[in-house]
Amino acid sequence: MKFSAQEEYGLRCMVAMARHDRDKAMNIPDLARAEKITPAYVGKLMRILRRGKLVESLHGPTGGYRLTRPASRISTGEILAVLGGRLYEPGICKKYPGDTPFCIHNSGCAIRSLWAGLDLIVGEVLSHTFLADLVRNEKTLSQWIRGQIPSLVEAAAKAAGSQARVAGPPRRGETPPALRAGVRA
Repeated sequence: MKFSAQEEYGLRCMVAMARHDRDKAMNIPDLARAEKITPAYVGKLMRILRRGKLVESLHGPTGGYRLTRPASRISTGEILAVLGGRLYEPGICKKYPGDTPFCIHNSGCAIRSLWAGLDLIVGEVLSHTFLADLVRNEKTLSQWIRGQIPSLVEAAAKAAGSQARVAGPPRRGETPPALRAGVRA
């Protein structure tokens, strides 16, 4: 799983803005210097984030961009969705690039169930991690996330319509947790 440069740098710009005084705008040159990326690329990212209603532009000599809401009310899932979309798009199998007009595994695909399950779990983590959380230091955030994972995985299983026990990797011959939880594309 990889995140695009647009998602990575867009999220970095949002974190820089969250660290900044919310009442004051950050301009493109300041964001570019802070994140060591070109002003043109920052401009592109800000346009995307503005269209997604995550930042607003302010005009004038002290203009620039600022968050539309407090950092504690903007989830990382929302930011990444604006910048690039979901990890797994349910319609991906309809865009099959193979020799046939559709994937040969379209009627029953375990891989699709894996991606859908991962999307649920990652989506839960991202929807419960807010921009304000990313302002923390790495060690503190890492500990916080590790502490949250069991409850977030359980929430993802419930979101899939199951009260099934969510455990670690299945034992040999055991049904994988995502299948026990009813995760289907």
